[in-house]
Amino acid sequence: MLKNYPPVNLNRDESGAPKSCNFAGTMRGRVSSQCLKRSWRRSEILFSAVGDSNLGIRTRQLPELVTRKLAEMGVSEEYIDILLPKLSGFGNKEGKENSKGSYTAQVVFYAPEDIDAVAAAVKAKLDECSSVKEVKALKAKDLQNAVKGAENRRITLDMALFGRMVTSDAFRDVEASMQVAHAISTNKLNMESDYFTAMDDLLSGETMDESGSGMIGDTEYNSSCYYIYASLDTDILRKNLEDTDDSGELIKKAIPALIRTMALTNPSGKQNSFAGNVLPSAILIECKSEKVPVSLVNAFAKPVKPEPENGYDLVRGSIQRLCAEDDSIQRSFGLKVERRLWFCQDSYDVRPECEAEVCATLPELIDAVAATVE
Repeated sequence: MLKNYPPVNLNRDESGAPKSCNFAGTMRGRVSSQCLKRSWRRSEILFSAVGDSNLGIRTRQLPELVTRKLAEMGVSEEYIDILLPKLSGFGNKEGKENSKGSYTAQVVFYAPEDIDAVAAAVKAKLDECSSVKEVKALKAKDLQNAVKGAENRRITLDMALFGRMVTSDAFRDVEASMQVAHAISTNKLNMESDYFTAMDDLLSGETMDESGSGMIGDTEYNSSCYYIYASLDTDILRKNLEDTDDSGELIKKAIPALIRTMALTNPSGKQNSFAGNVLPSAILIECKSEKVPVSLVNAFAKPVKPEPENGYDLVRGSIQRLCAEDDSIQRSFGLKVERRLWFCQDSYDVRPECEAEVCATLPELIDAVAATVE
């Protein structure tokens, strides 16, 4: 997928500047895969398509979620206050409580069923206690060890797509079915800085004493055309969802919704300042039975420039490079592609030379994806 952004700061590094990288000897703009995945996973578009029960939550606030469940199960406030810090020991092998607060030491990805399983196990332990003293004597590790059935517990769609790595037997590791690359700019990075001043509405500026602003600052940004690449292994996705009722129907609904989400969603970084809400200029989808995922990133090893041959249009030049790379790979390696789907905004009359089904609109592309999944 290619997306051309105006001045933005979608994904910041430790200094607050947009992330960057060196690719093929040239500095490029970069948006991390973590940033992309979160923007897709938390998108209202995906939520509307698959429902909240099929999406998980990534948090350190497990104690709060579990004690809320326990309150619904009739556990007294007195017991909940005792349990809250103990639940902070979840998420790691040692079960060591977090001395800094009632939240876990690690951020963990949870399905609703994980929260239910922890609450049920803790409630069973509470039922064995006959006094407050016995409740206070419960250890975080014992509570965690009481949670069983992780290997057969249902996981959510986003967990099945993006995976989960945990260090606790109360939850199971999940191999990601989807690999997502860091998006990089097709063009050479040109970092810029916006010096700004915030004016005080009650200062007229008519006197020297009133000439100062309320504050001053600066924000770094860049404008780049990004190449976004991901691959999805549907066999791993099916395996990950084998404990989900009607998993086949969920997959048929989810994959087209995911493509639409990727196309229409942008990272949220500093959007209130830059409003960099753009749509893709081109999307190429290749469906293969042979598991050889291929990124076309080397189309941009030489940075794209607005040159006469592409009409001084960076986007057109990037689309042309993308098509040329796909054609070159097809000629050189002869990889079998069962179905190649191509969408390009109608202002750009560009397409691969190799066999491809041209979709005139994004809905047409989504329908073709749905038919392929079916």
